[in-house]
Amino acid sequence: MSKKYDVLVVGSGTAGQTAAYELNANGLIVGMVEHSERPGGTCALRGCQAKKWFYEGTEVVARSRHLSDMGVDSPASASWSQLLDEKNKFTTNVPSNTVKGLKDAGIDFIRGRARFTDQRAITVNDRRLAARYIVLATGAVPMPLPIDGSELMVTSREFMELDRLPQRIVFIGGGFISFEFAHFAARLGTMNTRCTILEAAPRPLAPFDEEMVGLLAAASASEGIDLLCNVNITAITKTDRTYSVVTEDGSTFDADLVVNGAGRSPDIEYLELEQAGVDISRFGISVNENMATTNKWVYAVGDCAATVQLARVADAEAQVAAANIIKREKGDQQDALMDYTAVPSVLFTYPQYGMVGTTESALNDKGVTFKKSFGKNLSWPTYKRVGMKSAAYKLLAAENGKLLGAHVLSDNATGLINAFMLAMVNQITVEKLYRQSVMTPYPSRESDIIYMLKPLID
Repeated sequence: MSKKYDVLVVGSGTAGQTAAYELNANGLIVGMVEHSERPGGTCALRGCQAKKWFYEGTEVVARSRHLSDMGVDSPASASWSQLLDEKNKFTTNVPSNTVKGLKDAGIDFIRGRARFTDQRAITVNDRRLAARYIVLATGAVPMPLPIDGSELMVTSREFMELDRLPQRIVFIGGGFISFEFAHFAARLGTMNTRCTILEAAPRPLAPFDEEMVGLLAAASASEGIDLLCNVNITAITKTDRTYSVVTEDGSTFDADLVVNGAGRSPDIEYLELEQAGVDISRFGISVNENMATTNKWVYAVGDCAATVQLARVADAEAQVAAANIIKREKGDQQDALMDYTAVPSVLFTYPQYGMVGTTESALNDKGVTFKKSFGKNLSWPTYKRVGMKSAAYKLLAAENGKLLGAHVLSDNATGLINAFMLAMVNQITVEKLYRQSVMTPYPSRESDIIYMLKPLID
């Protein structure tokens, strides 16, 4: 007789684990289903956690180069292979630690591919499993591209397993993956690696502010990263060891490596969601503010949902879904809601580009009246003394002082954007944030916030 579960969680990444542990801690009987041979999810194994090993090396190399004529005599050089080894020391233990942690907590780990057979039942390895609730946290996979020869491309996962960086790399798509990995390659390669980013749209990084993206593109160009937009690719070919990316107008770009940087799509095709009455859109599984799908017994969280593909957003969604399941079990109303108003996002390029809230063009399109503070801050001592080559900011505020958006190009965009995120979440006006920021440790990147805010309160 099959074990009776209160909740089955499908997927062992950060969203799945967050939901499973929270539900288990509240007394529910939880099982987790995972088909991958390496449980643990994208973030830890081949995404945000794994890539930071390469980013840290990138930052040190970039900083030392910027200081090479300011008192640092021997700019740092990087060993890609050693950075890879250090990354692998972390990722190697993720699968076993994931399974052990779940089992130690009393959560069943079931290996296999899940598919729905009913509204509240799935089949795994021909075994039927039923539960009162099912939480889908299956993540996302590299987006397939309809290009002849697309099988010749490598994905971000394979890029982070390369034993060496080649001299010429072409990235297909102008999103997170392409920009970040191009910055890694341009600074960590031992062969003066030249990177080219090809984007089909008129501009890259569509969710970000166009003006700030332009500044990032200029900073990238100075590091040997070329960006070309309005490029439609028709084929990828290979001759001996050289790849050729062929475009619609007949142009070709030769490379030693071609990377699929076109983004990621929800990993949901095998689930047979129609059997459970779960609707999907082209962006993923459709969910409401409670993270419930069109089947009230099924929730979807993380990259498989049609929301925002960021690890900490996935965690927040998992917490909301778990809270609502717990409330339903107690007979209470589902009142845990997701709010995406102040979701921070950071590109781990160098300089980093961080944003939270909306963009200037989005406000203009909506006809919203707003104030803007924009500037390039290379002359500020905090950036001058570290030899930064590119730094800028843009803050957007409503007439009533509410912060609507913040954009920062900096060596510490993460810290600055988190400060603005907290202000937005707590509805702190720009005037109050200014007063509070006067007392930040000085000098620091954060102490510069008052200079960014001043034009908004004058």
